[in-house]
Order: sequence, then C-alpha cells, then structure tokens
Amino acid sequence: MSPKKKKEKNELVLSGDDPALGILGPLEAIFGKFQELELEEITIDVDELEVTVPPGGVGGIAGPAHQFLAQNAFAMQQFAQQMLAALGYNVQMSTGQSSVSIPGIPTAVRPDKLLKARFKAPLTEYSGQIREITLGATKAEGGSRSKTITVGGHKTPAWNLFQSSPKHLPVVAADVFDMRIKLAKAVRVHYDDVMDDPVDWARLVIDKFDADFITYHMISTDPLLEDTSVKEAMKGFEKVLQAVKVPIIVGGSGDPTKDAEILAKAAEVAEGERVLLASATVDMWEPVAKAAKAHNQLVLSWTSIDINQQKELNRRLLDYITPDQIIIDPTTAALGYGAEYSFTIMERMRLAGLLGDSELQFPLSSGTTNAWAAREAWMKRPELGPRELRGPIWESTTALMFLLAGVDVFMMMHPAAIKTVHDLITWLSTRIDRKREDFVDWTKLSIPTN
Repeated sequence: MSPKKKKEKNELVLSGDDPALGILGPLEAIFGKFQELELEEITIDVDELEVTVPPGGVGGIAGPAHQFLAQNAFAMQQFAQQMLAALGYNVQMSTGQSSVSIPGIPTAVRPDKLLKARFKAPLTEYSGQIREITLGATKAEGGSRSKTITVGGHKTPAWNLFQSSPKHLPVVAADVFDMRIKLAKAVRVHYDDVMDDPVDWARLVIDKFDADFITYHMISTDPLLEDTSVKEAMKGFEKVLQAVKVPIIVGGSGDPTKDAEILAKAAEVAEGERVLLASATVDMWEPVAKAAKAHNQLVLSWTSIDINQQKELNRRLLDYITPDQIIIDPTTAALGYGAEYSFTIMERMRLAGLLGDSELQFPLSSGTTNAWAAREAWMKRPELGPRELRGPIWESTTALMFLLAGVDVFMMMHPAAIKTVHDLITWLSTRIDRKREDFVDWTKLSIPTN
C-alpha cells in the first residue's frame, strides 16, 4: 500500500513494508543526518517497532556514551516504554529484569546495598575563645543574688559536639514589664492576673515557668506612654530586686534620652549585683558605660545586624569597661521577617571571635520575644492553625535558629516556648552512647499515604 494523504484527518499511514519507507530512507539514516525528527499533525501506524543499539555505539559516538548506555540500560528501557505508550503504542519489552544485556557489553546490575564509607569528624583548631561572663553576684561576692549565671567560654562553633561540649549552656530570661502592655492573646492568658504587679509577674516566671532569670523592662518611662519619672521607676526596680534573687537584666523604654538616665540610675540602685544594663547603642552608649564602670555592672552592646557597627561599639565601650563586662546583641529578626540575616551575622561573629578577633569574643544575646512581632504568630488565620499553638511554635522556632548560631542568652515570653528551648538545650547537650541497632534504618522508611 502506498502512502496516502487523508485530507480529512491530515494523517500519513505507513505499514511495515511500505515502499514509502524506502523513499524517506531508514530511520537511522534520518536520525544520523539531522539528529532529530519532527512530525507535525501526523499519525504513524506500525505493527512492530524495534530499536537496535549497535555494539560500536550510537550515532557514531563510542566510548563513554557506549558505557553510559550499558550502565543505564534499564532506566532507558523504562523511559522508552513510557514514551511509546504515551504515543499510543502497545509495547512489550523483551525483559522485565533489572538489567538489560547489550551485545559486547557487560551486563549492568542494580546495586542492592549502600557503599560503606568512613565518617571523619570535622575538627579545626581555633586560636580564639569566647569570654566567660558572669551575671549576678551572691552575698559573698558583694551582691544579694541566690545564684549567679555564667555564659560563654566556648572554644568551638556552636554545638560542634564532635570537638567539644559547650563550656556553659545557654540560658533563658523571661520578660517582665513595669506596666500592663498589649500582648498577643496566646501570651496574655498566662500573664493577665499579674500584669498590674511587676513583683508578682517576676515571681511567676521564676517559680512557675522555670525561667533562669528575668529581664525587667521599665517601659512606663517612655515619654510617649506614662513618662514615669526616674525616681518612681527606681522604686519599682528595687521591689523586683528584693522579690526575686536571680540575676537581672534591666532595660528602659527604648527612648535614648530617657534610657540614659534610667540605666545610669539603675546601675547605682543595683550596686554590687552585676545586673546587665540593656542596652548601650551607637546613639547612647557613653552614659551606660560610665555607669557600668562606676558600679561594676554589665553592658548589653546592641547593634542592628551589622558586624562593623558591633566592633566599633565594642571598641568604644572598652575605653570604659573591661571585656568581662560585655555581652553583645546583634538584633534578633523574627522567623519570616529576616531571621536568616540575624542568623548569618550571629554565626559570623561567633566564628570571628574563635578565629582571634578580640572585638567579637563575647557571648551572644537574643531578644527572641521579637518573634511576636510577626503577625503570622498571632493573627486570626484559621488556615495557619490555632493561634494557641502557632504563637509559641513561632517563638520556639525563632529561638532554635539562634541556638544553632551560638546564642547564649535568650529573652523570651511564652511559657511553652521557654520550656521548649530548655528541653532543646538539654537534648542537644546530652551525649548518650547508643548501640548501632538502636537507630532506625532510615533507608527503609516510607511515607504514609493516608
């Protein structure tokens, strides 16, 4: 039968022995010349299709290509079958085995086990060390705290347990405010009964929520809020100092002018207690540094995700205080709001300190409560899950990121998030010798479909 054009369908129909094939030439000649064959709006009916791969290679290509075909014959066989089936051909493959024999080429066999490899722990020598900083002072040390907290002292990157365990484990400070403030509902339900009394608030986070210590924020001093006087603010601060005997981080409202007075006076009121003054910034650092020097307090050196700015601020502080009085806070951006930038800066600071940069050899602090600034953590969006869980998960995840970056001090809020971070720190720091059979064979795991 000669090829004929069916105008109504625009089809070209060829049989296996059709002379038209002689006119077109063998398929291998067409492919060899043009490398590809493009058919538009054409149907080819065949009773049997056979593709032969000669021992010498394909299209005149030998060597590596030939070996590739041998090693991947089964995959190519499956692909060819699927491709031809998609074109409407009923194809029966010559073998259903996991390997295909090609004349003159050794049979490729699919491996049935993983190759064994020896793991070598990444060990690196570091010339520097993160300084040890102690917050708080006991009665024997000139203060009135029942305990002190020491952070830092690291000689390797964060949680490089192949090389060494952390010298001191990270700690969590719970936020306490000197006035009732607007909080996400998921947080407020835990603090609503104590938000009008900072003393009760401080006791709650220590006695019930197991915070290691507290951050006392005197935000009522903000001129745009209640503009509480320095004298009145100090009365509340003294009450908190007496109520809880843990180390304390003390902060103002964020107003540079007012905070300079607040922090200087707080340093005087807490004489001998080694409180952490939060914070010295590039806009307001000298009054804080002078007060810390005069009353032997610590300084939180705060910058905005900028290593060079952090180094410059630290240099200025060191003109007044010793390196043992500084903890650095390069700013915590919340999950989904630039957390990756904060993570990178924190990790780089830790590594720079270990590599010998004395201006960055300080413990890191994270204002993890910033996670609640992310509206996804608290907004009413049912498709994102219940806010009661979403919020603390958001804060916990934010903390976990910076825990892995090397943060030593976390300032947090939600009690469930505080507990989660404590549990993570315990889990990461505990080394347990296990037998090989105790581990799940992950190569055989499957994902449930229902």
